[in-house]
Amino acid sequence: MNERVFVYARRMAVADVLAPWEAGLNPAQTEAVNHDGDALLVIAGAGSGKTRTLASRVARLLGDGADPDRVLLLTFSRRASREMLRRAEHLGASRASARVWGGTFHAIANRLLRRHGAAVGLAEGFTILDQGDACDLMGVVRAEFGLAERGRRFPKKDTLLDIYSRVVNSQRPLAITMKEHFPWCTADVDEVAGVFSAYVARKRDRNLTDYDDLLLYWRALLTDSPVADVLRARFDHVLVDEYQDTNLLQADIIQGLAPRGRNLFVVGDDAQAIYGFRAATAANMTDFPNRFPDCRVVTLDWNYRSTQPILDVANAVLTGARGVFPKELRTARDDLVPGNISPPRLVRVPEEGAEANYVCDRVLEHREHGIALRDQAVLFRTGHHSARLEVELGRRNIPFIKYGGLKFLEAAHVKDLLAFLRLLENPSDEMAWHRVLGLLEGVGPATTRRVLEHLSLPDPTAVRRFVDDPPGVPPRAAAHLELLRATLGDCLDVAGQNGDASTAAEIEAIRARVGPLVEHKYRAAESRMADLEQLQAMASASPTRSQFLSELVIDSPSATGDLAGPPHLDDDWLVLSTIHSAKGGEWDVVFVIHAADGNIPSDMSLSSREGLEEERRLFYVGLTRARDHLYVTYPLRFYVRRHALDDLHTWAQPSRFLNPTAGLFEDVTVEPTAADLAESAPGPDKVTSQLTSLWA
Repeated sequence: MNERVFVYARRMAVADVLAPWEAGLNPAQTEAVNHDGDALLVIAGAGSGKTRTLASRVARLLGDGADPDRVLLLTFSRRASREMLRRAEHLGASRASARVWGGTFHAIANRLLRRHGAAVGLAEGFTILDQGDACDLMGVVRAEFGLAERGRRFPKKDTLLDIYSRVVNSQRPLAITMKEHFPWCTADVDEVAGVFSAYVARKRDRNLTDYDDLLLYWRALLTDSPVADVLRARFDHVLVDEYQDTNLLQADIIQGLAPRGRNLFVVGDDAQAIYGFRAATAANMTDFPNRFPDCRVVTLDWNYRSTQPILDVANAVLTGARGVFPKELRTARDDLVPGNISPPRLVRVPEEGAEANYVCDRVLEHREHGIALRDQAVLFRTGHHSARLEVELGRRNIPFIKYGGLKFLEAAHVKDLLAFLRLLENPSDEMAWHRVLGLLEGVGPATTRRVLEHLSLPDPTAVRRFVDDPPGVPPRAAAHLELLRATLGDCLDVAGQNGDASTAAEIEAIRARVGPLVEHKYRAAESRMADLEQLQAMASASPTRSQFLSELVIDSPSATGDLAGPPHLDDDWLVLSTIHSAKGGEWDVVFVIHAADGNIPSDMSLSSREGLEEERRLFYVGLTRARDHLYVTYPLRFYVRRHALDDLHTWAQPSRFLNPTAGLFEDVTVEPTAADLAESAPGPDKVTSQLTSLWA
């Protein structure tokens, strides 16, 4: 009897005397959950029950009498936090789990700063800029420096914000960051530094923060503020999920919360560290024992998701990895029947059209064998890799959902309404004024500047002054200006009559007025107004305007579909996703497509060893999403057109990460069909143009 079967049998035999959180844990999970004292680093391999381990840890702490108000659970999404606390409640933590401080780094930072922000110079009522507004503010500062008119290329506002965010999160000097990640901008380092200084000063002057500021201010609270000692003693237990996705700033915050590592519990998998472009670093995992010399390390390597043949492939891909904790995943599934386990397949196809056909054929085949479409996923390195497949899925009437694209709160009409709320919260919010004034016909940057000068920002009475003392605008904007004044006046009146008006009531007042503005500025006004109605429904669950606005920026829904209830029972769809977006997911059937060198690894990531290693980990993440069936496909030929007379295709090689997997896949070669051959033929026009070029 092997170790897994023995432990499972023993577990079942004593389950009636175990606490709810303890039943079902394997020995390594039990060791982690029961650990007390010095810091603990849990290396949790893919599918190894990380969420169950964390939830059991919370349930055990609360069951042992820990004060839930002094337990902090840090995750990378609000959904993950809710899921862990829900599981903890089912594992015996009762309703006490609702009092645990659970949330993302940024959400907890915002919560603490609302209480203690004055200790680091933040005024009450500060507002948080989302990515788009932070970018626009950077653009305003850039324009004021006159850098666009100097006759030489200067980084645009998007690039500037990317540089700024990487500097903040990596905690590396600007000059080094630009040299390593933005080498084409290095000649402008002094001007960039000047823009950043002005950007920071502008935010402070207008009582604004951006997403990155939340972490900076939190670290400052823990290190350089009058309340530092209070906050360092605030929590008895600190638990951190996905530690491999932390950046240096977040690692500093964790160390500030538990300077000596007492009752610090972090979980992560350095083999799944794939967010280097956000300045996350897998080095935080390997450096953890240096930060906390007395820490213990527990490895979870029993996988409850995949079959062993799939895990063998994933283990092989990692054999060449550098700087990761050693681990070899073993399946812990006891529902597998020997002889019925599907081998992973490595599929060579002639070209992209054949790849799309093959995937569609297998998807429908699995569907006929009882695997729903939503239990199947097609994963790829970057969004455009699925373009050909999407056409074929549409032709075959296979519904799909693709993760990515425009988020709900990035829609212009939604941002317009939120700008009204931001002005009510912080009348000095310059970017909200830009947004609201942009609704007026004929009002451009010059008029907006004159209006803001008229309002003399920063000024806490700016909204009232705008209503009572209207600024001058072009004649064609006069009617819409009256609508804006009436809208803001209604909101001020609602607050005056009801004290602190509910955010939903404020949105209702805004919706009642801005309809003509939305109809004038946007097409499909009816559906856009429905989005604003959905926003009002969301606001009804938030006790304050400040909390509503903060939560939307910190953890926004991706689409209005995120706000809806469960789908109908007959709804079904195939999942298309980048591998980055698929992290944390799992499906019965997984296709990893375009697994050719240059795609996986991306040729844009080959300039450094760390870039290549992150691509290896990304491929590993894609492979380990599969439960029962894994297909890795790559075309032998890609069609391209760089110049008019170029050959229309380029030959591909399989990903270099597949080299260690020899013999672990079932090899499948798809022969070209007549349609494939016809498509690859040059055609008479191509031949004629090539001949003509000889004497043209």
